[in-house]
Amino acid sequence: MNNIVAIVGRPNVGKSTLFNRLIQRREAIVDSVSGVTRDRNYGKSEWNGKEFSVIDTGGYVRGSDDVFEGEIRKQVELAIDEADVIIFVVDVEEGITPMDAAVSKLLRKVTKPVLLAVNKVDNAMREKDAVEFYNLGLGEYFTFASISGSGTGDLLDALIEAFPEKPEPVKEEVELPRFAVVGRPNAGKSSFINALIGEDRYIVTDIAGTTRDSIDTKFDRFGFEFNLVDTAGIRRKAKVKEDLEFYSVMRSVRAIEHSDICILVIDATRGFEGQDQSIFWLAEKNRKGVVILVNKWDLVEKDTHSTREYEAQIRQELQPFTDVPILFVSAMTKQRLLKSLETAVQVFENRKQRIATSKLNDLMLPIIENMPPPALKGKYVKIKYCMQLPTPTPQFVFFANMPQYIKEPYKRFIENKLREHFDFSGVPIDIYFRQK
Repeated sequence: MNNIVAIVGRPNVGKSTLFNRLIQRREAIVDSVSGVTRDRNYGKSEWNGKEFSVIDTGGYVRGSDDVFEGEIRKQVELAIDEADVIIFVVDVEEGITPMDAAVSKLLRKVTKPVLLAVNKVDNAMREKDAVEFYNLGLGEYFTFASISGSGTGDLLDALIEAFPEKPEPVKEEVELPRFAVVGRPNAGKSSFINALIGEDRYIVTDIAGTTRDSIDTKFDRFGFEFNLVDTAGIRRKAKVKEDLEFYSVMRSVRAIEHSDICILVIDATRGFEGQDQSIFWLAEKNRKGVVILVNKWDLVEKDTHSTREYEAQIRQELQPFTDVPILFVSAMTKQRLLKSLETAVQVFENRKQRIATSKLNDLMLPIIENMPPPALKGKYVKIKYCMQLPTPTPQFVFFANMPQYIKEPYKRFIENKLREHFDFSGVPIDIYFRQK
């Protein structure tokens, strides 16, 4: 499972700029929830063949130093508790501030790797000024400039070296699929799982999760066994004043990365909000199957068109990946709970299905012949063969004479045709065009 890196520090030292540089792509998952205390960003990154998740604890809190100190302490403690490696960003222009000193005091007490990153060092004079940060008592520091990217390579090399060695998970004789229940706080994740456990008599056992922040329930129903991963029923960590919003992000990152299917629970009374969308795209980026449950549907005033309109609104937010099952449920009244599990099982089957090469070519080549890729600069693209790759998630490769001329709209056209003829509901599809 991937490591988690938390970027901490006071506002305006360049944490978000460093975050954007690490993820290296505009379409990375970004959650900006406007609030009186904070904005949040999280996404995935890779360096030297190693993938990891990055969480920017964000700039937050307007007000007195006392209020600020309390909030930053809470965020840093959560980062310390959940992350594998911490990057502590400071600003060479302002030098050591009282808040930098307060954060460093917390970080000196932890056993996890802490990388002190001095930002805005873009010339030799500032390189000398950075020596001051030895006084924080965190040892070696790394200088960089988040805007230009100077020095980030050395920081990333040190980051990779700092990742803890993780033992290979002990696999069961028959490895069961993992369905993670994720979502923002108070959406009804605990109620959903408690309702299932309370009603279901096929529960076999409760197993301590292979990760330290999840609990697996071995579930046997419909003649199908799976592990239901509860990210809601996690013990509160000692000495942590829990910020539910931030904590839920940490839980979701770990649970999503270690699952096959993500059951995203949203609160019908609040709508499909920014954090719901971010958790969805986090699952999509990790190529997991997704089922969306609109919980608390019994509390919504509705008419004959409410379900259709609510679903259309969600699909609008999910574009272009709209082929996702959406169910309207109630954990309190147990409405459609078993249907939601049946749907999750179906998405799991969709995710692992294999399509015979002959069948795929017989179907797709006539479609491509009738609607070929648009000509570009007088060049005509011809696709002669296609196949599904032997990968854990659905990936297809199409062989063409000039694949470099095939653009994103045609790629989406091919994906839509695949979804029309094969059931990939709830599953992200990767499509590649290669030289014949």
